[in-house]
Amino acid sequence: MSDPKETPEVFIAKPSAMSLRIGMCFKATLLATGTAFVVQSQAGPLLITNRHNVTGRNNLTGELLDQKQAAIPDRIVIEHNKKGSLADGIECVEALYSDDEQPRWIEHPELGDQVDVVALPLTSMNDVQLFPYDLDIFGEDIHVGPADVVSVLGFPFGQTAGGSLAIWATGFVASEIDIGYENLPQFLIDCRSREGQSGSPVIAYRPKGSAFWSDGNLKYSTGARYRLLGVYSGRINQQSDIGIVWNVSVVRDLVDSVS
Repeated sequence: MSDPKETPEVFIAKPSAMSLRIGMCFKATLLATGTAFVVQSQAGPLLITNRHNVTGRNNLTGELLDQKQAAIPDRIVIEHNKKGSLADGIECVEALYSDDEQPRWIEHPELGDQVDVVALPLTSMNDVQLFPYDLDIFGEDIHVGPADVVSVLGFPFGQTAGGSLAIWATGFVASEIDIGYENLPQFLIDCRSREGQSGSPVIAYRPKGSAFWSDGNLKYSTGARYRLLGVYSGRINQQSDIGIVWNVSVVRDLVDSVS
């Protein structure tokens, strides 16, 4: 299957298919849903999501997220894109622990569990089509700063936009991206996001014909452009629409640590 592309009948923006709905499970019991996406490394494809998704614990307090059953996930069910059938999902299961009960996910090489982002090597990919994010080049000329429009592509409350496609929640950058909220590689956005979007890619998307700033100059896109900015990990509190995004630099660090 080729990349999502424009046809006379339908247009699907490629990032819609790049977010993956995930379910955190203990044995056959579904504990929670979330979002993930894929990047490539020299060691193979990596699933990127929040650390709290795989640990089943609040990343700041260590409190169990599953208050009903007090369970933590031992596997993750990933709804990948099915090869040859865009927007149709195919479920694959990845173990979260090795045979000797060690975590399979990879944490940040320097900040460790302070960073609510992990990488999980993918091993179950039969009949799967991957649409990984390119961390190096595409969209890097799009300038993004406070008050610029960004989108969180995920699955609020486990819902899709149709088939296996992600829902776009759009808001604005709410802090300086490169300064670091709470002295960590994260920034804030003002966006109405909800449960199930944890682990979503946060992107700047500029459709064909739109204007964007690049190196102080106004440019117009001849085709849709997007830039991965980071990984959404939740709101600063339940009464606020201000959300936390881990900078894409932590994803690069994870990729470099396994290459």
